[in-house]
Amino acid sequence: MRRYLALWAEMLRISRRRAPAATAAMFGVCALTIAAAAGIALSLRAVIDASAHGTLGTAVAAACGAAVCYGVTVTFQQTIWDLLPLLSDKTNLELRPQIQGWIAGIEGLDHLERTDFLDRLEGARDNSWQISISLWHLVMAARSGLQLGVTLLILGTVSPWLLFLLPFAALPLWFDHRGKQAVVDTETATAEVFRLQRHLFQLGTRADSGKDIRVAGASEEIARRQAAAWDEAAHLRYRARMRAARWKFGGWAVFACGFVGALALVAYQAAQGQGTAGDVVMAVTVASGLRHTVQQSVGRTASTLATRTAIESYFWLREYAAAEMARTVGTAPSPARLDKGIAFEHVSYRYPGMDRLALDDVSVRIPAGTVVAIVGEYGSGKTTLVKLLAKFYRPDDGRITIDGTDLADLDTADWRSHISAAFQDFGRLKTIFAEGVGLGDLPHLTDRERITRAVRDADATSLVERLPQGMDTQLGRELGGVELSEGQWQRVALARAVMRDGPLLFVLDEPTASLDAPSEHAIFERQMERARQLAEHTGAITVVVSHRFSTVTGADLILVLDRGRLVESGTHGELSALDGGRYADLYQIQAAAYTT
Repeated sequence: MRRYLALWAEMLRISRRRAPAATAAMFGVCALTIAAAAGIALSLRAVIDASAHGTLGTAVAAACGAAVCYGVTVTFQQTIWDLLPLLSDKTNLELRPQIQGWIAGIEGLDHLERTDFLDRLEGARDNSWQISISLWHLVMAARSGLQLGVTLLILGTVSPWLLFLLPFAALPLWFDHRGKQAVVDTETATAEVFRLQRHLFQLGTRADSGKDIRVAGASEEIARRQAAAWDEAAHLRYRARMRAARWKFGGWAVFACGFVGALALVAYQAAQGQGTAGDVVMAVTVASGLRHTVQQSVGRTASTLATRTAIESYFWLREYAAAEMARTVGTAPSPARLDKGIAFEHVSYRYPGMDRLALDDVSVRIPAGTVVAIVGEYGSGKTTLVKLLAKFYRPDDGRITIDGTDLADLDTADWRSHISAAFQDFGRLKTIFAEGVGLGDLPHLTDRERITRAVRDADATSLVERLPQGMDTQLGRELGGVELSEGQWQRVALARAVMRDGPLLFVLDEPTASLDAPSEHAIFERQMERARQLAEHTGAITVVVSHRFSTVTGADLILVLDRGRLVESGTHGELSALDGGRYADLYQIQAAAYTT
């Protein structure tokens, strides 16, 4: 509960900072509606009693008071509903960037491949509005609770026995809590199934996946599986909500018994001359309104409880991010120049949830200034090795050193500022073309001279010339811009990768997989020239990952991976001369495929 109170206090501070007038108005209006509800009941009793005693002036004054209180209640109740979305949106403006900041602050990527993390992220990100509005659900629940207390206090002036309506009014809250807890538990348990359902729905409705699905005739199968996933999760949630409905019904049945008993008591007292007609009318009016007040209390409390799934996901993400960032102990600066190079010392890594090691006891030394190529079949660990170099993952065993310093000891942000990389799973940034390239070196985001050079180095000049507004063209059909082909997107990614001057590590991870052979050859020629210049300037190591062996023959060092293990290393000539060697076999197979 302490965590919840701290969260709500923080959201209140955000609300007061972003919307001070609206926040003050909300609390003021809540107080006025409580007072107005009490004023209506007391005024009605005064009207009846004054009429019975023949004091017309008092009756009229009381009637006017009741009218004013009713007007306040109706008017300000609408004001509350108007303020709620405004205040919630103001708070949410800080919550979503906060969640994104936590995720961005985690230096690795392995958490994004874990289902438990994705479930929590989805719960907090997609339902951040629930977190932001939970404070005001709490305020509304407190308002209803205070109004309930004032109502019972008024009833107590008629007869102390009426105060026993309190436990009858409180029982529905407890019953409803039991039911809501069942719903919350089920929502958490079915989060992964719902994520699968949304994924299948998107597969069947997006243009990029639509081509494959329609050609394969798989539309009906995708729809069937999507419906099955929906049915599975919805059925479990339906059962939980039915249990919650039964608990709620039980609570209201108990309250109804207490309500009927209270009205019978008031009627009996009036018949015995122990109360006035005004007491009877007020008791009936207040007791009738008590049902609505309790319903509001139950509803607001239930609404607050319903946000627990999102709030618990929020807490889990915050604690996970804090723990991960606490593990980030590297503070050493990166060298300005590589002198010794990079070494892998018995490095092993396993992806979360996988049985087989992605890298298994890899040891190799890569001298400074080397162009190293990593080859192997799909799934052999090539990209994993590169991602370990970029500190996206931490080795499970062993270590990587940079000029003799453990990579784990280097400041992550500083090390990455010395890396340029084009990954095979590149981002398709739906921005202005120039920005999509300039983001490769953020301090030079608007440097058109450097952007133009990067475009030229990526052999993308002809692409820019074909765009309607050149470098100022918006990319992405969703934003009213131009949709690029896969190969064109890859050229943009490659241009982004060569924006940074003087990196210590230059990574080309299948950078031309979507390009034709002539374009690939031209780009590799240009990038190899750049690699030699970088080696001379900073001792940079260039890592080339490619499944096309013709592009790696000129590398200084070739590493051959097979099922996560480094099985061979050497130059093209050395490896080709190995009788029965893995590299030689794969090279001959691929060469034969291109010549037949």
